[in-house]
Amino acid sequence: MNAAFDIASVDFAKGEGLVPAIVQDADSGAVLMMAYMNREALEQTLARGRAVFFSRSKQRLWEKGETTGHTLDVVGLALDCDKDTLLVTARPHGPACHNGTLTCFGDEPRSAATRIAFLAKLEGVIAQRATEKPEASYTARLLEKGVARVAQKVGEEGVELALAGVGDSEQKVIEESADLLFHMLVLLRARGISLSQVVTTLESRHR
Repeated sequence: MNAAFDIASVDFAKGEGLVPAIVQDADSGAVLMMAYMNREALEQTLARGRAVFFSRSKQRLWEKGETTGHTLDVVGLALDCDKDTLLVTARPHGPACHNGTLTCFGDEPRSAATRIAFLAKLEGVIAQRATEKPEASYTARLLEKGVARVAQKVGEEGVELALAGVGDSEQKVIEESADLLFHMLVLLRARGISLSQVVTTLESRHR
């Protein structure tokens, strides 16, 4: 997190001591929630590395997840052009909304971009399976077989997609593409590589 963020540059006076804080998922880009921060909440956010807000109803500071455990690990902070609104990028631990939905705007994807961002969510699920190793998990069992076996599966899925692309239906191509993407993410996990590293390389090639 950018611990050197300049608190003095934030215009708290315009909102009578408060500024809106929009929270965005650092991996998927989904807008998770909106709350308010005063100077002390912002200072505590920087100090703890977790999102702390000011409750207008309770008139006190509150750390997101203080009762549910669904905290927000802050990755970065940005100030808008008018210096009176904060963008907080964070990694959520559980649903962001107190109602149990992934965001305060519901669970459903809001755009094509957020549908594509599901890959980041899937990456997180794969990481969870790798850590917890549930017996019924295909992903956990595959990872336990080692990198060579995971790589072999990627090769098999690639061939199946190529064959489908030549002579099968559109739906079959879609299904085989999904299989290949999934196994690619498992391989990245097995090698300790993040999806964001792959995306960064793609971005560097198309600037």
